[in-house]
Order: sequence, then structure tokens, then C-alpha cells
Amino acid sequence: MAPLQPRPAALPTPTKTEATQAAPEVVTADASHHRAIRSFVVRAGRMTVAQERAWRELWPTHGIENGDSPLDFDGLFGRHAPVTLEIGFGNGESLVALACAHRDRNYLGLEVHPPGVGHLLLRCESEHIQNVRVICDDAVQVLQRRVPDASLDEVLLYFPDPWPKKRHQKRRIVQPAWVELVARKLRPGGVLRMATDWQPYAEHMLATASACTTLRNISATGAFVDRPDSRPVTRFEKRGQRLGHGVWDLAFARG
Repeated sequence: MAPLQPRPAALPTPTKTEATQAAPEVVTADASHHRAIRSFVVRAGRMTVAQERAWRELWPTHGIENGDSPLDFDGLFGRHAPVTLEIGFGNGESLVALACAHRDRNYLGLEVHPPGVGHLLLRCESEHIQNVRVICDDAVQVLQRRVPDASLDEVLLYFPDPWPKKRHQKRRIVQPAWVELVARKLRPGGVLRMATDWQPYAEHMLATASACTTLRNISATGAFVDRPDSRPVTRFEKRGQRLGHGVWDLAFARG
């Protein structure tokens, strides 16, 4: 089989496909060196024949090559429109539904799991979706280096890994530095939307986002919000509902 071109090399593959993100860098004891603590772990990933074809044939249309140059959203999408970023789109279920329902908006998806990217590309083809672009790279690095400040209208973080064990909680993507970074990338009035099915993480998300002085909680109670109509209910969420899991939604707007 011919090699996949273009395809990012040495991509990390997360433990769950619904949401995969990288946590902010932390400074080690030696301040001259930084160690990135990631919210995903590397494991083997296998792509179907169809997903491999998607990488070869569809990535050139929808994919954005890794690098450090700032992203020009108008140029990438060929038009000026509101931009929504979904971090850790998994297999792209939510992203496809949103892009189909709101073809007047531009959607940028970040995911490090190559089979999930391949699945999304196939759905873009079958649904004739033109308003989606994809980056297969570390989300925090992309935000820091490539997304211009005040350029995003919406950032979505749905069902990230909660890392429930106390010793692993430093791997959670939602940390003060990450929230501040996202807030800087949002336009005034832009919204950060999050959802989780793990209550302790929901409480952590609420406290962390509430501490960001440039964001305000959209909830009338200052806590959680109802699931917005714009957030599709994914298979992952339906499975959790069958198991009796609750779901907590949060929405914070940049002032």
C-alpha cells in the first residue's frame, strides 16, 4: 500500500477517542527546561482502509499542516465567517453535526488520533462539508503558536479525559493557564463551552474558569448551564446516560 501523504509523523494517540487534548506546559525544577504534561497517553492506533484513503485523498482539502506560522482563517476557509474551534473531536461526531447544521460558520477541529481524523474526513466527504478544517497536533501548542489572539468566536471542549486519580489530576487540560490562554484567543463576546460526565471534574472546571477575570459565567446561577441545542448528544454521552452518568455543561463568555 502506498504511504499516506501528507501525514504528520509520530503523533501521540490518546486513551479515549471522544476528547484528546494536551495540558499546558509546566516548569521543572530547572527553569531553563520545560516539561509538557499531556492529558493523553500514547497507544497504538489502527486505521481502516477507508480512513487511510481519507488521509491520502481528503487531507489535502481539509487538513492543515503542522508548523508554527499563524493561521489565517479567512484564507484557510476562503471566506470571512465566525470560527468555532473544537478541541479533541474524537471521531468527529459532534463536529460533523455542527458543521452540517451551521454551514454559515467555519469549524476548526483539533485531534491527535489519526483514525479519528480519518473518520471525520470521510464524513466531510459523505456530507459534502466544506466548512471544516483539521489539525492533527497538540492543542495547546496550536493555541499558543498558531491561533491569533481574539480570533475565535467559540471554543468547544466536550468530555475531556477527567483523570480521576488524584496523582493524575495535573494532566487535566482545564488548568488556570489553559483557561487564560483560551480566553486570550476568544473575541470579545466569544464563548468557551465545556461538558463532562465526571462531577468532580465539572466542579474543577467551574472553579478554574470562574477564577479567570476575563471570562464571565453565562449561567444565571453562576454554576452550570443546560445542554445547549448546539451541542449534539454523541454516542459517548448516550452510553453514559444508559449507565446513569450525569452530564454537566459550562459556558463562559469573554468580556
